[in-house]
Amino acid sequence: MPGTDTPTESIGARIREFRLIRDYSLSELGRRAHVSTSQLSRIENGERYPSEPIIASVARALGVGVSVLRGQPYIQALQKDQLDALLTPISTSFDDWDIPPDDGPPPRPLETLEAETAQLVQLRVKAEFLQIAERLPGLISEAAIATQIQAAPGHRRERAHDLQAEVSRTAAIVAYRLGYMDLARLALSRMAVAAPQSGDPRQVAIERYERAQMAADNSRLDRGISLMRHALRDLDDDGGRATRAVRGTLQLRAAVLSARDGDEGGAGDWLGEAAELADETGETRDYALAFGPLNVRLHQIAAAGDRDEHAEALDHALQVSLPDDYPPTRAAHYWIDRARAEAWTAQHDDALDSLRAARAASSQLTRYHHSAHETVATLLRARQRADERLREFAEWCGV
Repeated sequence: MPGTDTPTESIGARIREFRLIRDYSLSELGRRAHVSTSQLSRIENGERYPSEPIIASVARALGVGVSVLRGQPYIQALQKDQLDALLTPISTSFDDWDIPPDDGPPPRPLETLEAETAQLVQLRVKAEFLQIAERLPGLISEAAIATQIQAAPGHRRERAHDLQAEVSRTAAIVAYRLGYMDLARLALSRMAVAAPQSGDPRQVAIERYERAQMAADNSRLDRGISLMRHALRDLDDDGGRATRAVRGTLQLRAAVLSARDGDEGGAGDWLGEAAELADETGETRDYALAFGPLNVRLHQIAAAGDRDEHAEALDHALQVSLPDDYPPTRAAHYWIDRARAEAWTAQHDDALDSLRAARAASSQLTRYHHSAHETVATLLRARQRADERLREFAEWCGV
């Protein structure tokens, strides 16, 4: 990319590379992915960035994950932030989770572990990946031992498994954000074991919510949507605000996945159902999920952008006013989605301003977010010579 010191291969170049490995012509890949040959040619030549449905279709046709086409994980940036070295101990902790060490000390009291887990959840909401990764391995091990100590049926056993489910979820989210999909799937497999024993059916639904994203990034959008249907079927609506907020969050994920799968009618139906629930619940933050009318609007922005309706996405975005205390990760997502819409409607200075706002809201999430990288690349292609602000941002996020 012009004006940067650390150029990375574009998604179009990666599509071409895998197409040649598979020995597909442009027309053959287009037939398999249901994308026109001319459109594929423009994508491979860097003249157009593919929408999310196209990325999913092409990845599926090539037999690779979406994250592979995006070039994740971003190894250079991870090494610079010293995050890559912290992920191996997390994986090792999960490998040993059902076998306590012979000479290891007993875990701290359950109440202490719950308090530390709550601290990590707050760091997760802020996307403070470095602090989380440093503390996770020990907490994973202690949570595993705690579930073995609390063997007798009862409330304390359920609390130990709830703790283990939340710790596993935190590890999965961090690994996913950094592009380590195998570790993310491993962590979620541990959550899937712990959640049903927590006594909280909402934890089971949330595990499926997180797993649906993994399915989508493995080019299995239909599987992700199916997971949301099953989660909604199994999570009874008890009338409680927290349960309804979780149900609404499941509907929002189904809406985004349906939009990426090209099912605009289905996406609209899911968004409509979520909007009805949001009107009933108001703004909620149970289970570190920001659900309510505002989050429905944010998903409308994302869904419109995913189907290349960038003017519509920007129209939604301009109607949003984020409260000062809105979760940093959700705020960063808003600014990243807004930047994408501004870049594709030729409002390039505004797009860069939005990217900088995303960095101010949540620096580490923005640095490793694939859509932020995509938008920076779009802005670089749009200018013969990048100005200093754009060069600085591109170098910072490794584009």
